[in-house]
Amino acid sequence: MHLSINHVTKFRYSAPIAESIMELRMQPLTEGPQRCLKFDLGLKPAARATSYRDHLGNAVHHFDIPGRHTQLVIDAKSVIETLPREEPPEALAPGAWGELDALVEGGDYWDMLMPSHFARPTGVLLDFARELDLRRRDDPLTVLREMNAAIYNAFDYVPQSTSADSPIDEALGARKGVCQDYTHIMIALARSLRVPCRYVSGYLFHRVEYNDRSAQDATHAWVEALLPGLGWVGFDPTNNLLAGQRHIRVAVGRDYADVPPTRGVFKGAAESELSVAVQVKPAEEPDSEEALRLIATLNRPPEAEHSAAQQQQQQ
Repeated sequence: MHLSINHVTKFRYSAPIAESIMELRMQPLTEGPQRCLKFDLGLKPAARATSYRDHLGNAVHHFDIPGRHTQLVIDAKSVIETLPREEPPEALAPGAWGELDALVEGGDYWDMLMPSHFARPTGVLLDFARELDLRRRDDPLTVLREMNAAIYNAFDYVPQSTSADSPIDEALGARKGVCQDYTHIMIALARSLRVPCRYVSGYLFHRVEYNDRSAQDATHAWVEALLPGLGWVGFDPTNNLLAGQRHIRVAVGRDYADVPPTRGVFKGAAESELSVAVQVKPAEEPDSEEALRLIATLNRPPEAEHSAAQQQQQQ
């Protein structure tokens, strides 16, 4: 399956700023059954981006805009090929917990076992673990399948109910959140059982017939857990899925703090406002009219926005 992704991010500043320095993690990975065939990065104001691979193998683009500006638009376009994944078994053989322990002892997985910025044990998390009767039983795959479903059933998916820097206790207390919260909760629970887990940022290809709960015009996040004989297996607690051909991997880390799509600073006394548009579709299909309108709006130059605002006031 060939998919195209258009991910537009727009920062608006309440007053002109003197400089922006930004790093991006938006280029899909080429790894396993996924290949990134094409990646184009458009920047307004124009800038030259350099790229490198971080210590986890993620593609990072970095740029600096030194001139005065009132907005920054980042337009990332990708074409990827994603192949079917082999379905894992329903369960692992007896003794799999011991095999997992031996695998961990023989490898370097400590970063994915230790508490991290957003995925750490709290009193509220421990209460939730007791509610789930979370413990080492059966085999690791069975426990993770049940955990995936339990988190899906325990929480409502409510966009904008949390923010990018919300601690897990916020979603746990309200029993609602977004994919980032579901993922951090599952990572923290699985690590408490000494299962190495990592955070995956990326996209999910939606179709009406799939009945996905996550938003189709946004980025997505899920969990990858290390299992003996299987390697890294993806679990999507937001949609109660195992990660498959529709899941497009962009970056992996300990949690969201390692892999935000954008991270940067600017020089100036101004407030910033963020807008994002994401479209994932089969590469051969035309863009939807709704997506085209939204992307065109985000690419609108400041003077056009000012003119549109004036027209609305006059009306």
